[in-house]
Amino acid sequence: MSEFNNQQKIPFSKLAQRLNSESGEAWQVHEQALKMKRRGEDVVLLSIGDPDFQTPEPIIDNAVSHMRVGRTHYSPALGELNLRRAVADYETMVSPNPCDAEQVSIYPGVTAAIFSVMSCLLDAGDEIIIVDPPYVGYGPIMQALDAEVKTVMALPENGFEPQLDDFIRAISDKTKVVFINTPGNPTGAIIPRNTLTSLSRYCYDRGIWLVCDEVYSMLTYEKPHISLRTAAQRLDNVVVVDGLSKSHAMSGWRMGWAVAPVELTAHLGRFAAMSIFGCPQFIQDAAAFALNNDQYYVKDMCDQYQKRRDLVCAGLDEMPRLKYLRPQSGMFIMVEVSGICEDDKVFAQKLLDAERLSVLPGSAFGNSARGHIRLSLVQPENVLVEGCKRLQRFVNAVAQAES
Repeated sequence: MSEFNNQQKIPFSKLAQRLNSESGEAWQVHEQALKMKRRGEDVVLLSIGDPDFQTPEPIIDNAVSHMRVGRTHYSPALGELNLRRAVADYETMVSPNPCDAEQVSIYPGVTAAIFSVMSCLLDAGDEIIIVDPPYVGYGPIMQALDAEVKTVMALPENGFEPQLDDFIRAISDKTKVVFINTPGNPTGAIIPRNTLTSLSRYCYDRGIWLVCDEVYSMLTYEKPHISLRTAAQRLDNVVVVDGLSKSHAMSGWRMGWAVAPVELTAHLGRFAAMSIFGCPQFIQDAAAFALNNDQYYVKDMCDQYQKRRDLVCAGLDEMPRLKYLRPQSGMFIMVEVSGICEDDKVFAQKLLDAERLSVLPGSAFGNSARGHIRLSLVQPENVLVEGCKRLQRFVNAVAQAES
């Protein structure tokens, strides 16, 4: 008979305990909507962020052809040289600062790239500054690394653009990393060039790493994206992460990269060798093909997202009690609902109950987005039109009940 006492609980690591939290109540509406949809109910999902477009056929064909010729083995920890060169060529094309393959490392998605970069920059207890509202995936990464997180508020009255003075006030002697996101998720805000230039100079002078998530860089509308590598005058402390999930409708392919100084890239290679141990060869081959042959279909998808944005904005214009910020990029629209309901979570729940329309409460992303909801554009136009009809019907019903 085992001498193990069944009353004794075998402990887990502190990391597991830090991540042992259920999704917040702000996400409950989305999860409820998914269950309703699976039951066959007529739910319009404007709370999702996965592109509805199919990966372009030439990319799929390229991956299949490389699988057939045996590109299904281990790859180098830093990534296949052909993809690293393709990324370097792309970064050189969009920036006046040349990029070399030795500065590029490849990952199964941008989240993995961010986790790897932060693992090589932060020790437990180190201070990192991020922008609020952030992409929801940042928080768990910082929890896993046991970093001390300080936030800079990107407020609606500033178009959700973080302000340079707020960064400078937040940076302290303890700050190790400043982490920004442009174009931003969930807001679509693009950080201006002068802010990026001044912030990069300020961080360089103080020996602080400046890391930028630019995964929406190829999905911009009237206002062009300015890469941190374009704006920064010195790149010694600059890291840029990017990927193909959004721009090429390749979210399930899991393909991202980091561009960093050579010394940091060497550390990233060693970290990758003991963690992800490389990405599938045939996916990297297809990703290199995508970057080298993407002019038409990236522009086509961007044009369709812009058309969807304009369609939803026109619908919102018919709802005077709602305010919204016309996004400069990306796949989402932030809508202020505080004129109807102070609690965005309550608004989202009542909207789902009344109209079977699912949206994400802004508070799912941070304090700056409270009082807002996020509408997703990753649905066909007819679905977006129906979503606007349901939202308008709900707003009208609330107004009628108050009169």
